[in-house]
Amino acid sequence: MTTTGQVTAESTMEQILGAYPGAQRALMRRYHIGGCSNCGFSPNERLGEVLSRHGVSDSDEVINHIRQSHEQEQRIQIDPAELAEALKWTEPPKLIDVRASQEQEVCKIDGALPASQELVQEMMASWRKDTAIVVYCHKGVRSIDAASYLIGHGFTNVRSLRGGISAWAEQIDPGMTRY
Repeated sequence: MTTTGQVTAESTMEQILGAYPGAQRALMRRYHIGGCSNCGFSPNERLGEVLSRHGVSDSDEVINHIRQSHEQEQRIQIDPAELAEALKWTEPPKLIDVRASQEQEVCKIDGALPASQELVQEMMASWRKDTAIVVYCHKGVRSIDAASYLIGHGFTNVRSLRGGISAWAEQIDPGMTRY
């Protein structure tokens, strides 16, 4: 990796994940790299080594895919202040809390629906695909996965709360219990 942050086939996976935190999701989605023990990698391995082991020869294509995935993830995130304003609309977005029930017991954003298999089935069966939806978790990592899942199933107006409920508590509701 150069001093400008340029990712290359010689960059370590740790460097790549530092520059593009969603790189592992991107690699898993397209190349089935990094999701399990059979396709995993270590932080000190170089991208070129990982790709070679998985029979992927075009590192430029992979790097481009990682960058594009990162840009998409940035576009689907909504800042806490932006969400606070959206919740005042006549038709606010549907809020979906993808945290575990134990986490939801500690704190939640008013009006949020807990993610469940039943809710997902209802969404797939009867929600309009352009329904405004904001998903959130603790720090904004799991919610990106959830937003990507919904987008992959045809929903066109899905956002993920940047920084999760932790950022919401810090920026919007300082009295909220934190964990």
